[in-house]
Amino acid sequence: MTTTPITARLAVLIDADNTSPKQVSALLEELATYGVATVKRAYGDWTTPQLGGWKAELNRHAIVPVQQFAYTSGKNSTDSALIIDAMDLLYSGNLDAFALVTSDSDFTRLATRLRESGKTVYGLGLRKTPQSLVAACDIFIYLEVLGERDEPSQPDEPDDAGEASTPLPNLQSLLSRAVNATADDDGWAHLSAIGSYLRSADSSFDPRLHGFPKLVALVEAQPYLTTTGSGSGVRVGLKGKATPASAPTRKTAAKKSRAQPNG
Repeated sequence: MTTTPITARLAVLIDADNTSPKQVSALLEELATYGVATVKRAYGDWTTPQLGGWKAELNRHAIVPVQQFAYTSGKNSTDSALIIDAMDLLYSGNLDAFALVTSDSDFTRLATRLRESGKTVYGLGLRKTPQSLVAACDIFIYLEVLGERDEPSQPDEPDDAGEASTPLPNLQSLLSRAVNATADDDGWAHLSAIGSYLRSADSSFDPRLHGFPKLVALVEAQPYLTTTGSGSGVRVGLKGKATPASAPTRKTAAKKSRAQPNG
């Protein structure tokens, strides 16, 4: 899986026609964990009342609005403007990664093209985002996990806007495969290796989609998994398959400490 350092220079390109301004603060905060947002641009027809709520957010976050008139009814010219800018930025050679904020499958080819050029691509969109775009990104983050969902009212949505939310994969099957794929001969897998596998297998995997803030909390809550170690040394095994560790598991140790009387 491609990764970028925390000091990576990011281009954040927002499809304002398909993104609510109320989600901007949360998504920029999320992207700050991946790098520095050197370029921040939002694309849309700013003469339309549908984008009126964006003004305050553009000023607050120093996002540059890019005007694109809708010359033909029913055609989204915003897509073309964003794609052209993305390619110009790619060839400038000053950026390490791109963040495409959209739920529109029309940007699938752009994402794959940027990755072909060695750039990391982060996608951010709603759960209705087509799987083609999700899979085209190194990491895809659903906006619903960043805060309350608040979609803008739009008269001319893209063809895929009416699709239902993408169903979550079977969690037990996914985690079991991850442990088996990364475990050593004793049946134990490092949590960091599991995390890397999960992101490689499913770019949209996120513990927050399952109600947990971190991966370690998610695996500890699964009855078919057992954990040992702490901090960066946490290891995970399938119950009944992993060789008993020399040290008690985190869950077992916690139970023993509660059971012991104060002496």
